[in-house]
Amino acid sequence: SEPETKSSKPKSKKENANPASMFAAGGDKDKDKGKDKNKDKKKKKAQVFGCLPEERPPSPDIEFDSLEEFVLQPAQQGVTVKCKMTRDKRGMDKGLYPTYYLHLDNEKKVFLLAGRKRKKSTTSNYLISIDPTDLSRGGENFIGKLRSNMMGTKFTVFDNALHPDRALPDMSNARQELAAIIYETNVLGIKGPRRLTVIIPGMGKDSERVPIRPRSDNNGLLMKFQNRKMDNLIELHNKTPTWNDDTASHVLNFNGRVTQASIKNFQIIHSKDEAYIVMQFGRVADDAFTLDYSYPMCAVQAFAIALSSFDGKITCE
Repeated sequence: SEPETKSSKPKSKKENANPASMFAAGGDKDKDKGKDKNKDKKKKKAQVFGCLPEERPPSPDIEFDSLEEFVLQPAQQGVTVKCKMTRDKRGMDKGLYPTYYLHLDNEKKVFLLAGRKRKKSTTSNYLISIDPTDLSRGGENFIGKLRSNMMGTKFTVFDNALHPDRALPDMSNARQELAAIIYETNVLGIKGPRRLTVIIPGMGKDSERVPIRPRSDNNGLLMKFQNRKMDNLIELHNKTPTWNDDTASHVLNFNGRVTQASIKNFQIIHSKDEAYIVMQFGRVADDAFTLDYSYPMCAVQAFAIALSSFDGKITCE
């Protein structure tokens, strides 16, 4: 096990961008400016992200009438929704198929979502439900799913609407793709810590998500990203941790929300404002994690991204 590490001093940031303008729908003309390179590729045990052992600030009081609507709606601008995610390995087969739960991280501990990998599936396929006891595909509490490719390096997040083959000709009732998650291949950890890219739909008027309803995988988020057809899409990346010579590990500052070092700890940011944390996820106990998300992300998107981090990735470790 690696020792708990201290956070590095924050770097100077660019002038903060307006979240509403950063995530507005439209053509994405920003090109990659080159990813930060690991300065010391020989240090293979560099996949530990540290954190300050501060008290964990709770989530603000959040009230809603419909759980189904809340978990699919983007977070309100200016509000960070702070959650706690737990992993349940108890039972006959939960060592292989744990159940994951998401609650608001406050005194009320309001339940939000539950997720579990489907058995007998050719690729990793997680069902997401708004009922902690009903995780069936045909149940009325089914709210979305996370599906991976054969290698476990690329994931797509769907809502609970109809498959395109069963939808109306105009696709009005077809399922939406809510996010795509891409893990960069990193055999034996030579490239340093995990690197991931998240693609989400852009935001239209009244801060509503632009619906992405592809008829097939050939027109889905992953293929659009591969072909750089980024109209109405937003590209996000995990924040590059900094190397700390004193602790011989990479570190990130979670401002007290994460208390244990883990390769699963990450922060998702927009290139226009690295100080604006769209989502962060990290360990606080063996089977407990904090998950915080902000506009324009919703609970289902954030929960699915966190689920993808648990899935085995032979070519990414």
